[in-house]
Amino acid sequence: MVGGAGLATSGLVVPAGAGAPPAITATSWLVADLDSGQVLGGCGPHEYGTPASVQKLLLAATMMPRLDPAQTVTVTAADMNIEPGSSAVGLVEGGRYTIETIWLGLLLNSGNEAANALARLGGGPDGAAGGVRAMNEQAHHLGALQTHAVTPSGLDGRGQFTSAYDLALIARACFAQPTFRRYALTDQATIPAQPAQRTKGFQIQNENQLIYRYPGALGGKTGFTDLARHTYVGAAERNGRRLVVTLLGAEPAPMRGWEQGAALLDWGFSLPRDAGVGRLVEPGELTATPSAAPSALAAPGPPRPAAASGPAGTGSGWLWSVVALSGAGVLALLGGLLWHRRRRLPGPIDNGPRHP
Repeated sequence: MVGGAGLATSGLVVPAGAGAPPAITATSWLVADLDSGQVLGGCGPHEYGTPASVQKLLLAATMMPRLDPAQTVTVTAADMNIEPGSSAVGLVEGGRYTIETIWLGLLLNSGNEAANALARLGGGPDGAAGGVRAMNEQAHHLGALQTHAVTPSGLDGRGQFTSAYDLALIARACFAQPTFRRYALTDQATIPAQPAQRTKGFQIQNENQLIYRYPGALGGKTGFTDLARHTYVGAAERNGRRLVVTLLGAEPAPMRGWEQGAALLDWGFSLPRDAGVGRLVEPGELTATPSAAPSALAAPGPPRPAAASGPAGTGSGWLWSVVALSGAGVLALLGGLLWHRRRRLPGPIDNGPRHP
């Protein structure tokens, strides 16, 4: 099992003698040390889920080193092709923006048109499709073997999935980049006027409440679709120790996603520095040693109720059976089963638009 045998569970895994984690609604979660890579605890850390907009972190981990933030680029009609009612920052077709502005639109306001533009700009001759392919290559390099992107933004797509463990690997790669850390803590930014399109400039605000309400917050990313439910990645520093939390499949009551993340961060900081149940693999570790990669992936079985039935949602994990598949076959099966499984879940508690 990637990260250690202790992580091979659909239920709760915590260090011996640790206090109970907070009761939350997320179907899977993980807390890890950003610097050492020590995994402090989790619930179903290798369970498959759909990412929603936390997938934009994989886009950042992939494209931020490739793109010059000072370069000015033009937004295309294809960039603006997003699902009606989904999250947009307000870029306009034909508008000219710096890549830094587009990054801020992505990370502060979760702009799906910004995601399309960045994937296209970093995707080479194949444009956004090449960008998504690069995201999947980056996920594999990071050891995120349970992650497969179909859209750059995290808008739902058949065959798209991730896990709480993989999200921690991806977040670790993001927070290793100084530019990302600066953007993640930016509370406001300006989307400039576009005189040729007769649009005025406007201010945007960081939607991640952790940076305003949690001492030592380093930033992160929120996500939501009807299919994925609420997803969250957040990080914070306390007494020289930096922790990251990832969660999937959460409901917004009684605690919103970022509040569940904050509660798990508090729990993680309460543990001794040497406490752990596994580790985050290093970039390139699994690709350098093919035998270390798992020979089988878990495919979803019948769903259990989504509501938590005990501390940390220990009764809300999914049942999985092991299938020995490889390549495109496993992606197709996992994606189809996960899509079908999630489509069968009860309707959303809140009836807002699908903002990944």
